[in-house]
Parts: sequence; C-alpha cells; structure tokens
Amino acid sequence: MSQSQPAGRSISRPEFIALVAALMALNSLAIDVMLPALPDIGQTLGVASENERQFVIAAYMIGFGIFQLIFGPISDRFGRRAPLLVGVVIYVVAAFLAILVPSFWLMLLLRFVQGLGAAATRVISISAVRDRFAGRDMAQVMSLVFTVFMALPVVAPGIGQVFLFLGSWRYIFVFMSVLATLIGIWSYFRLPETLPAEARRPLSVSAVTEGFRLVLSNRTALFYGLCGGLLFGGMFGYISSSQQVYVEVYGLGPYFPVAFAIMAAIMMGSNFANAAIVQRLGMRRLSHTAVLLIILFAGTLTIWSHFAPVPFAAFAVLITLVLFLYGFAPNNLNSLSMEPLGEVAGTASAVFGFIQTVGGAVIGSITGQHFDGTVGPVSTGYLTVAALTLVCILIAEKGKLFGVGEQYRQHTEPVFAE
Repeated sequence: MSQSQPAGRSISRPEFIALVAALMALNSLAIDVMLPALPDIGQTLGVASENERQFVIAAYMIGFGIFQLIFGPISDRFGRRAPLLVGVVIYVVAAFLAILVPSFWLMLLLRFVQGLGAAATRVISISAVRDRFAGRDMAQVMSLVFTVFMALPVVAPGIGQVFLFLGSWRYIFVFMSVLATLIGIWSYFRLPETLPAEARRPLSVSAVTEGFRLVLSNRTALFYGLCGGLLFGGMFGYISSSQQVYVEVYGLGPYFPVAFAIMAAIMMGSNFANAAIVQRLGMRRLSHTAVLLIILFAGTLTIWSHFAPVPFAAFAVLITLVLFLYGFAPNNLNSLSMEPLGEVAGTASAVFGFIQTVGGAVIGSITGQHFDGTVGPVSTGYLTVAALTLVCILIAEKGKLFGVGEQYRQHTEPVFAE
C-alpha cells in the first residue's frame, strides 16, 4: 500500500489501475461514441457542412483543455477526491441536458461544459498515479491504464452505431450520463485520497503562480509536455477525419466502427507491450525510437498520397504501424514530463493537459478542416507533429537521444513509491 493512502480505505493495484482507466475513459467515450452520430446530429440540428459537424468534438476538447488549468491547482490544495467528484457531476448533468438540446449552438455549449467536467478526471487521474508512482514505475502503470482505457475506443463507435440503429443519437447521451454516474459512484466509495495533507499547497495567487513557474521553467518537463500535445494533435486529426476517411474515401459505410475498433485494439496491444518492456528498456529509448519510426511511416503515406490515390490495403498497413507506435510514444513522453514535478503533480498535470488538449485540438481541427477527399491531410498531420516532436525531444535532452535519464543513473527513489 502506498504511504500516501489513508488508513481505512485500501485499494489493490489492479483495481486502482482499472478505476483510473475508467475515469480517463469518460473522456474517450465522449469523443469516440459520437463519431458515427455526427451526420445524424448535423441533420437533426440543421448543420449541412460535414466539416462543421466536427465542432461537436472540438467544443468538448476546448472545455476539456481550458479547465484543466483550474482543476490542477485546486487538486493540489484540496486533494484529489473532492474536485474529481465535482467534475464527474458536471459531466453527467451536461450529458443529460444534451438529450433535450434543440439547436446546434446549444449542443456546442453543453459539449463545452461536458468537457469542463471531464477536465477533472484527466488531471486528477494522472496526478493520483504520480502521487503513488514515479519513473519507469509510473510509465508502466500509465501504459496499463491506457491498455484498459483503449478498450473503450474498440467498442465505442460500435455502441454509437447501435444506438443509431435503435432510433436516435440522443440515446448516446443517455448512455454517457448513466455510465459516468456509475463510475462516479465507484470513485466515491473506492478511490483513496492519494495526496497527503502535509503535501498540499495553499490556493493563493503567489502559490499558484509559483507552481506554474516550477512547471514552465523546467526545460525537460516542458518540452516533453509539448511532445504530448503535438502527438495528440496528430491523433485528434485522425479521429476528427476518420468517419470521412473510412466512409467517403474507402466506402466502408456501416463497417466504419469495425475499422475504427481494429485500430483502437492495435493501440491497446501496443500499450500493453510498452508496459511489459518499459522497465527494461526505459521510457526514452522506447519513445524516441517510436517517434523516428512514426516519421518514417507517416512520411511514406504522405508522399504516396501526394502523387496517387492510396489503396485501402496500403493505407491500412501504414496507419496501423503509426497507431501501433503511438503505444510507445505519448505515454512515455507524458511520464517523462511529469517525472521531475512530483511536488506540484496536480498543477503539472493541468499545465501539460491544457497544452496537450487545447494545442492538440487546434492542430487536429486544422487537419480535420483540410479534409479534401483523400488521406493526405491525415498523413501530413501525423508527419508534421512527429517531426516537431523530434525537435522538442532534442531540446529537452540537449541534442541527445536514447538516454536512460538522471533518476536511473543516480538510483534515486520515487516520491510516493509502492
């Protein structure tokens, strides 16, 4: 049991990982389950443009990103549990009200509010993991979390499609509100407070400012945090355009959820593989290698799409390789960004979450809005963000790749290790 875990409420490592994954999955659910419903939502609410329908996803992501900056300092002051439960309640209420929405603009507003609530689940889930683990242990736990977390995108578009077959996209919001309520109840009864009272920071202007200064002045942490935002931008561009790519470019029609599920399953498998080997090979070696290979495969797809239409088989192979490598890049890079900042884990999680979510949503929206009936914009997006990620890695590591990190050279102990 972690030294930060209070007496009277114990939770096993497997249940802790499952609960954190479930909380983070609320964010994935709010995105992936909506994808098959975007055309129906647009038709019901009077939105003809296919690209404008993507704002249903973007509005959620903007609220999700901005309010992480609020929940981070709050969770460093009041602990992890109370802010988390408030966020879940907001998420549930917004999802329920969306059932009754009469206009597209009100839909976007409620999606923004739903993202606001989900911000607490992201910030506090990662903070709780950092409270209990550090270094390669944290990377391993986060990979296991994302292995479970990625199970939802495997089935979420299919769930959305089932509700459409049953009659209405509004059922999707009923499903989201019910599932979030159940996860909130699980958290209330089982999630321990991982931040000890003596480790909490005051919620004053000077203390909050100092917390942000600590995060933004750490070169290694900051540039690894930027890496996560860049890579998320590539992924969000793919997600935003996936319905159009699979349905319009390749004509998969109702089989789109199957293709999306297969890709998510591949990422789930690579996250599990990362958890199995990160202790031995290290976060830097795995993530740096993955980024270089993403550049190779995304570059190949981009060049091909520039000169000729890409057959579905070739697209499937190359995009599968890119997504497989995503299991070894963002998680390890995010763990590297959090590693030096255990004393301000909530604020650090908030800052990097904001950078990654809002920056990623902007990058992804640009990719999505440039959809032109080919796979070119998606592949170009992946290539661009991977190349910029490599630049950030080189800045973070002072021009070196594949190192093992100071912690493992000096054999220091994590802040809250089990």
